[in-house]
Formats: sequence, C-alpha cells, structure tokens
Amino acid sequence: MISDSAYITPGAIVGKAVTIDPFAFVAADVIIGDETWVGPGAVILDGARIGRNCRIFPSSVVSGIPQDVKFRGEITTAEIGDNTIIREGVTVNRGTVTTGKTVVGNNCLIMAYAHVGHDCIIGDNCIIGNACGLAGEVRIDDWAILSGAVLVHQFVRIGGHVIIGGGSKVRTDVTPFIKADRDPLCYMGLNTVGLNRRNFGKERIDEIHNIYRIIYQSRRNTTQALEYLEKEFKASPDRDYILNFIRDSGRGIIRGPR
Repeated sequence: MISDSAYITPGAIVGKAVTIDPFAFVAADVIIGDETWVGPGAVILDGARIGRNCRIFPSSVVSGIPQDVKFRGEITTAEIGDNTIIREGVTVNRGTVTTGKTVVGNNCLIMAYAHVGHDCIIGDNCIIGNACGLAGEVRIDDWAILSGAVLVHQFVRIGGHVIIGGGSKVRTDVTPFIKADRDPLCYMGLNTVGLNRRNFGKERIDEIHNIYRIIYQSRRNTTQALEYLEKEFKASPDRDYILNFIRDSGRGIIRGPR
C-alpha cells in the first residue's frame, strides 16, 4: 500500500506488496524490492537499491550525497540487502568515484541515528548499534557487531564475528573472531558467545584461540607471529582468514592486551 501523501517520483521502480507510509519521499533513480516497508517521513534518494523485505524507519535517509570533498556528482549507488532493518534517523550515503557504491548486506540491523559513510561495505548479518559513525571506505565483514556509539576511522576494516564495546574509537583494523574494547582499542579475547551461537565447535574455537595466543601473547612481533603460524599451524579456513586479514591490513591491527 502506498499512501496518498507519500511522494513517489516518476521513474522509481517499486516492487510488489511494498508499503510506503505518509510523507515518505522516493526519488526517480530508486529500486525498492518486494514486501519492503518505508516508514513515515523516510527519504529514499537517487541511487538507492533496496532489497526485499526491508524495513526503513521514519526520518532515515538512504543514498544521500557523500560527505566527501572529492565527490563531483558522479552517478553512484547505495545498496541495501534483503531483510535489512534501517532504524530511525539512520543515514546511508552513496558511493563516490572510489568504488561507485556503498553496500549494506543481507539480514543487517542498523540501529537508530547511525551513519554509514560513502563507499562503506558492510557484510551480511551485521549489527551497527545506536549512534555509531562509520567514516568513508570502511569495510565490515559478516556477523560483526558494533555496540552503541562506536566511531570508526576511514579506511578501517573490521573482521567477521567481531564484537566491539560501546563508545569505542576504532582507528586501526580489528582482526576476526575477537572482542575489542578499552581506549586505545585492544584485543580482549575471543567473541566466544557469538561463536557458540553460530555453532562453532570447541575444537574450532580452541584453534582460533591458540592462533591469537601466538599473535598477541607470545612476545613475537607481527611478522614473526605470522611466519610461525604459517609454519607450525595446519592450514584451515580460519587460520588463513586471520593471516590474510593481517597481511592485507592497510592501517595495522589493534594492540594486544595491557
């Protein structure tokens, strides 16, 4: 159902069984998937590509122009995956010439007043807490959780299955599977609660824990730790994910416990 007081610009593509409530605005270069709900006063601007069964709450703005001085009006997108919830007052900016798109994956929850900057890539099943701020070109892998009011520096990468404590400042990359908290942000052990909820077995969790003992508690520097792990630990998807994540890090990884 589309309210008579909503404004749908000619050219917008609206799927089947979509609900658009009063005073919502939908621009022309927009695609909205089937069974999605757009709440009162929500604003969906040019470049928005919204999946199926999403919920866009009041006062949120999807596909706003990037807050980036290099943006010159190029045609870019903000892509929202299926079954994703965008709560009140959230802003998701579209991409720039850097990548051409901002992406929020499937089954995500972006809580109230969070900001997702230009060219961010958020994986599937992520939770971004209330009032979080993601600067441009942040990458977040699947199943990550950012608690409330987390601020993420531009170009940072956050690994999969991570949980970051509320109010944290994320200046460097956060490796997969861990808890991170304190200021400066540091490794606080494995996210064992999350891993157990996702049916990681005991042997698998123990392997990940042993890898991080070498990285953060063995008195080796990062290069030495990676060389040791590659030589002494049997190859596995989890080991290789962690090693490749660290090797590919552009900003360096967070510090160990103090």
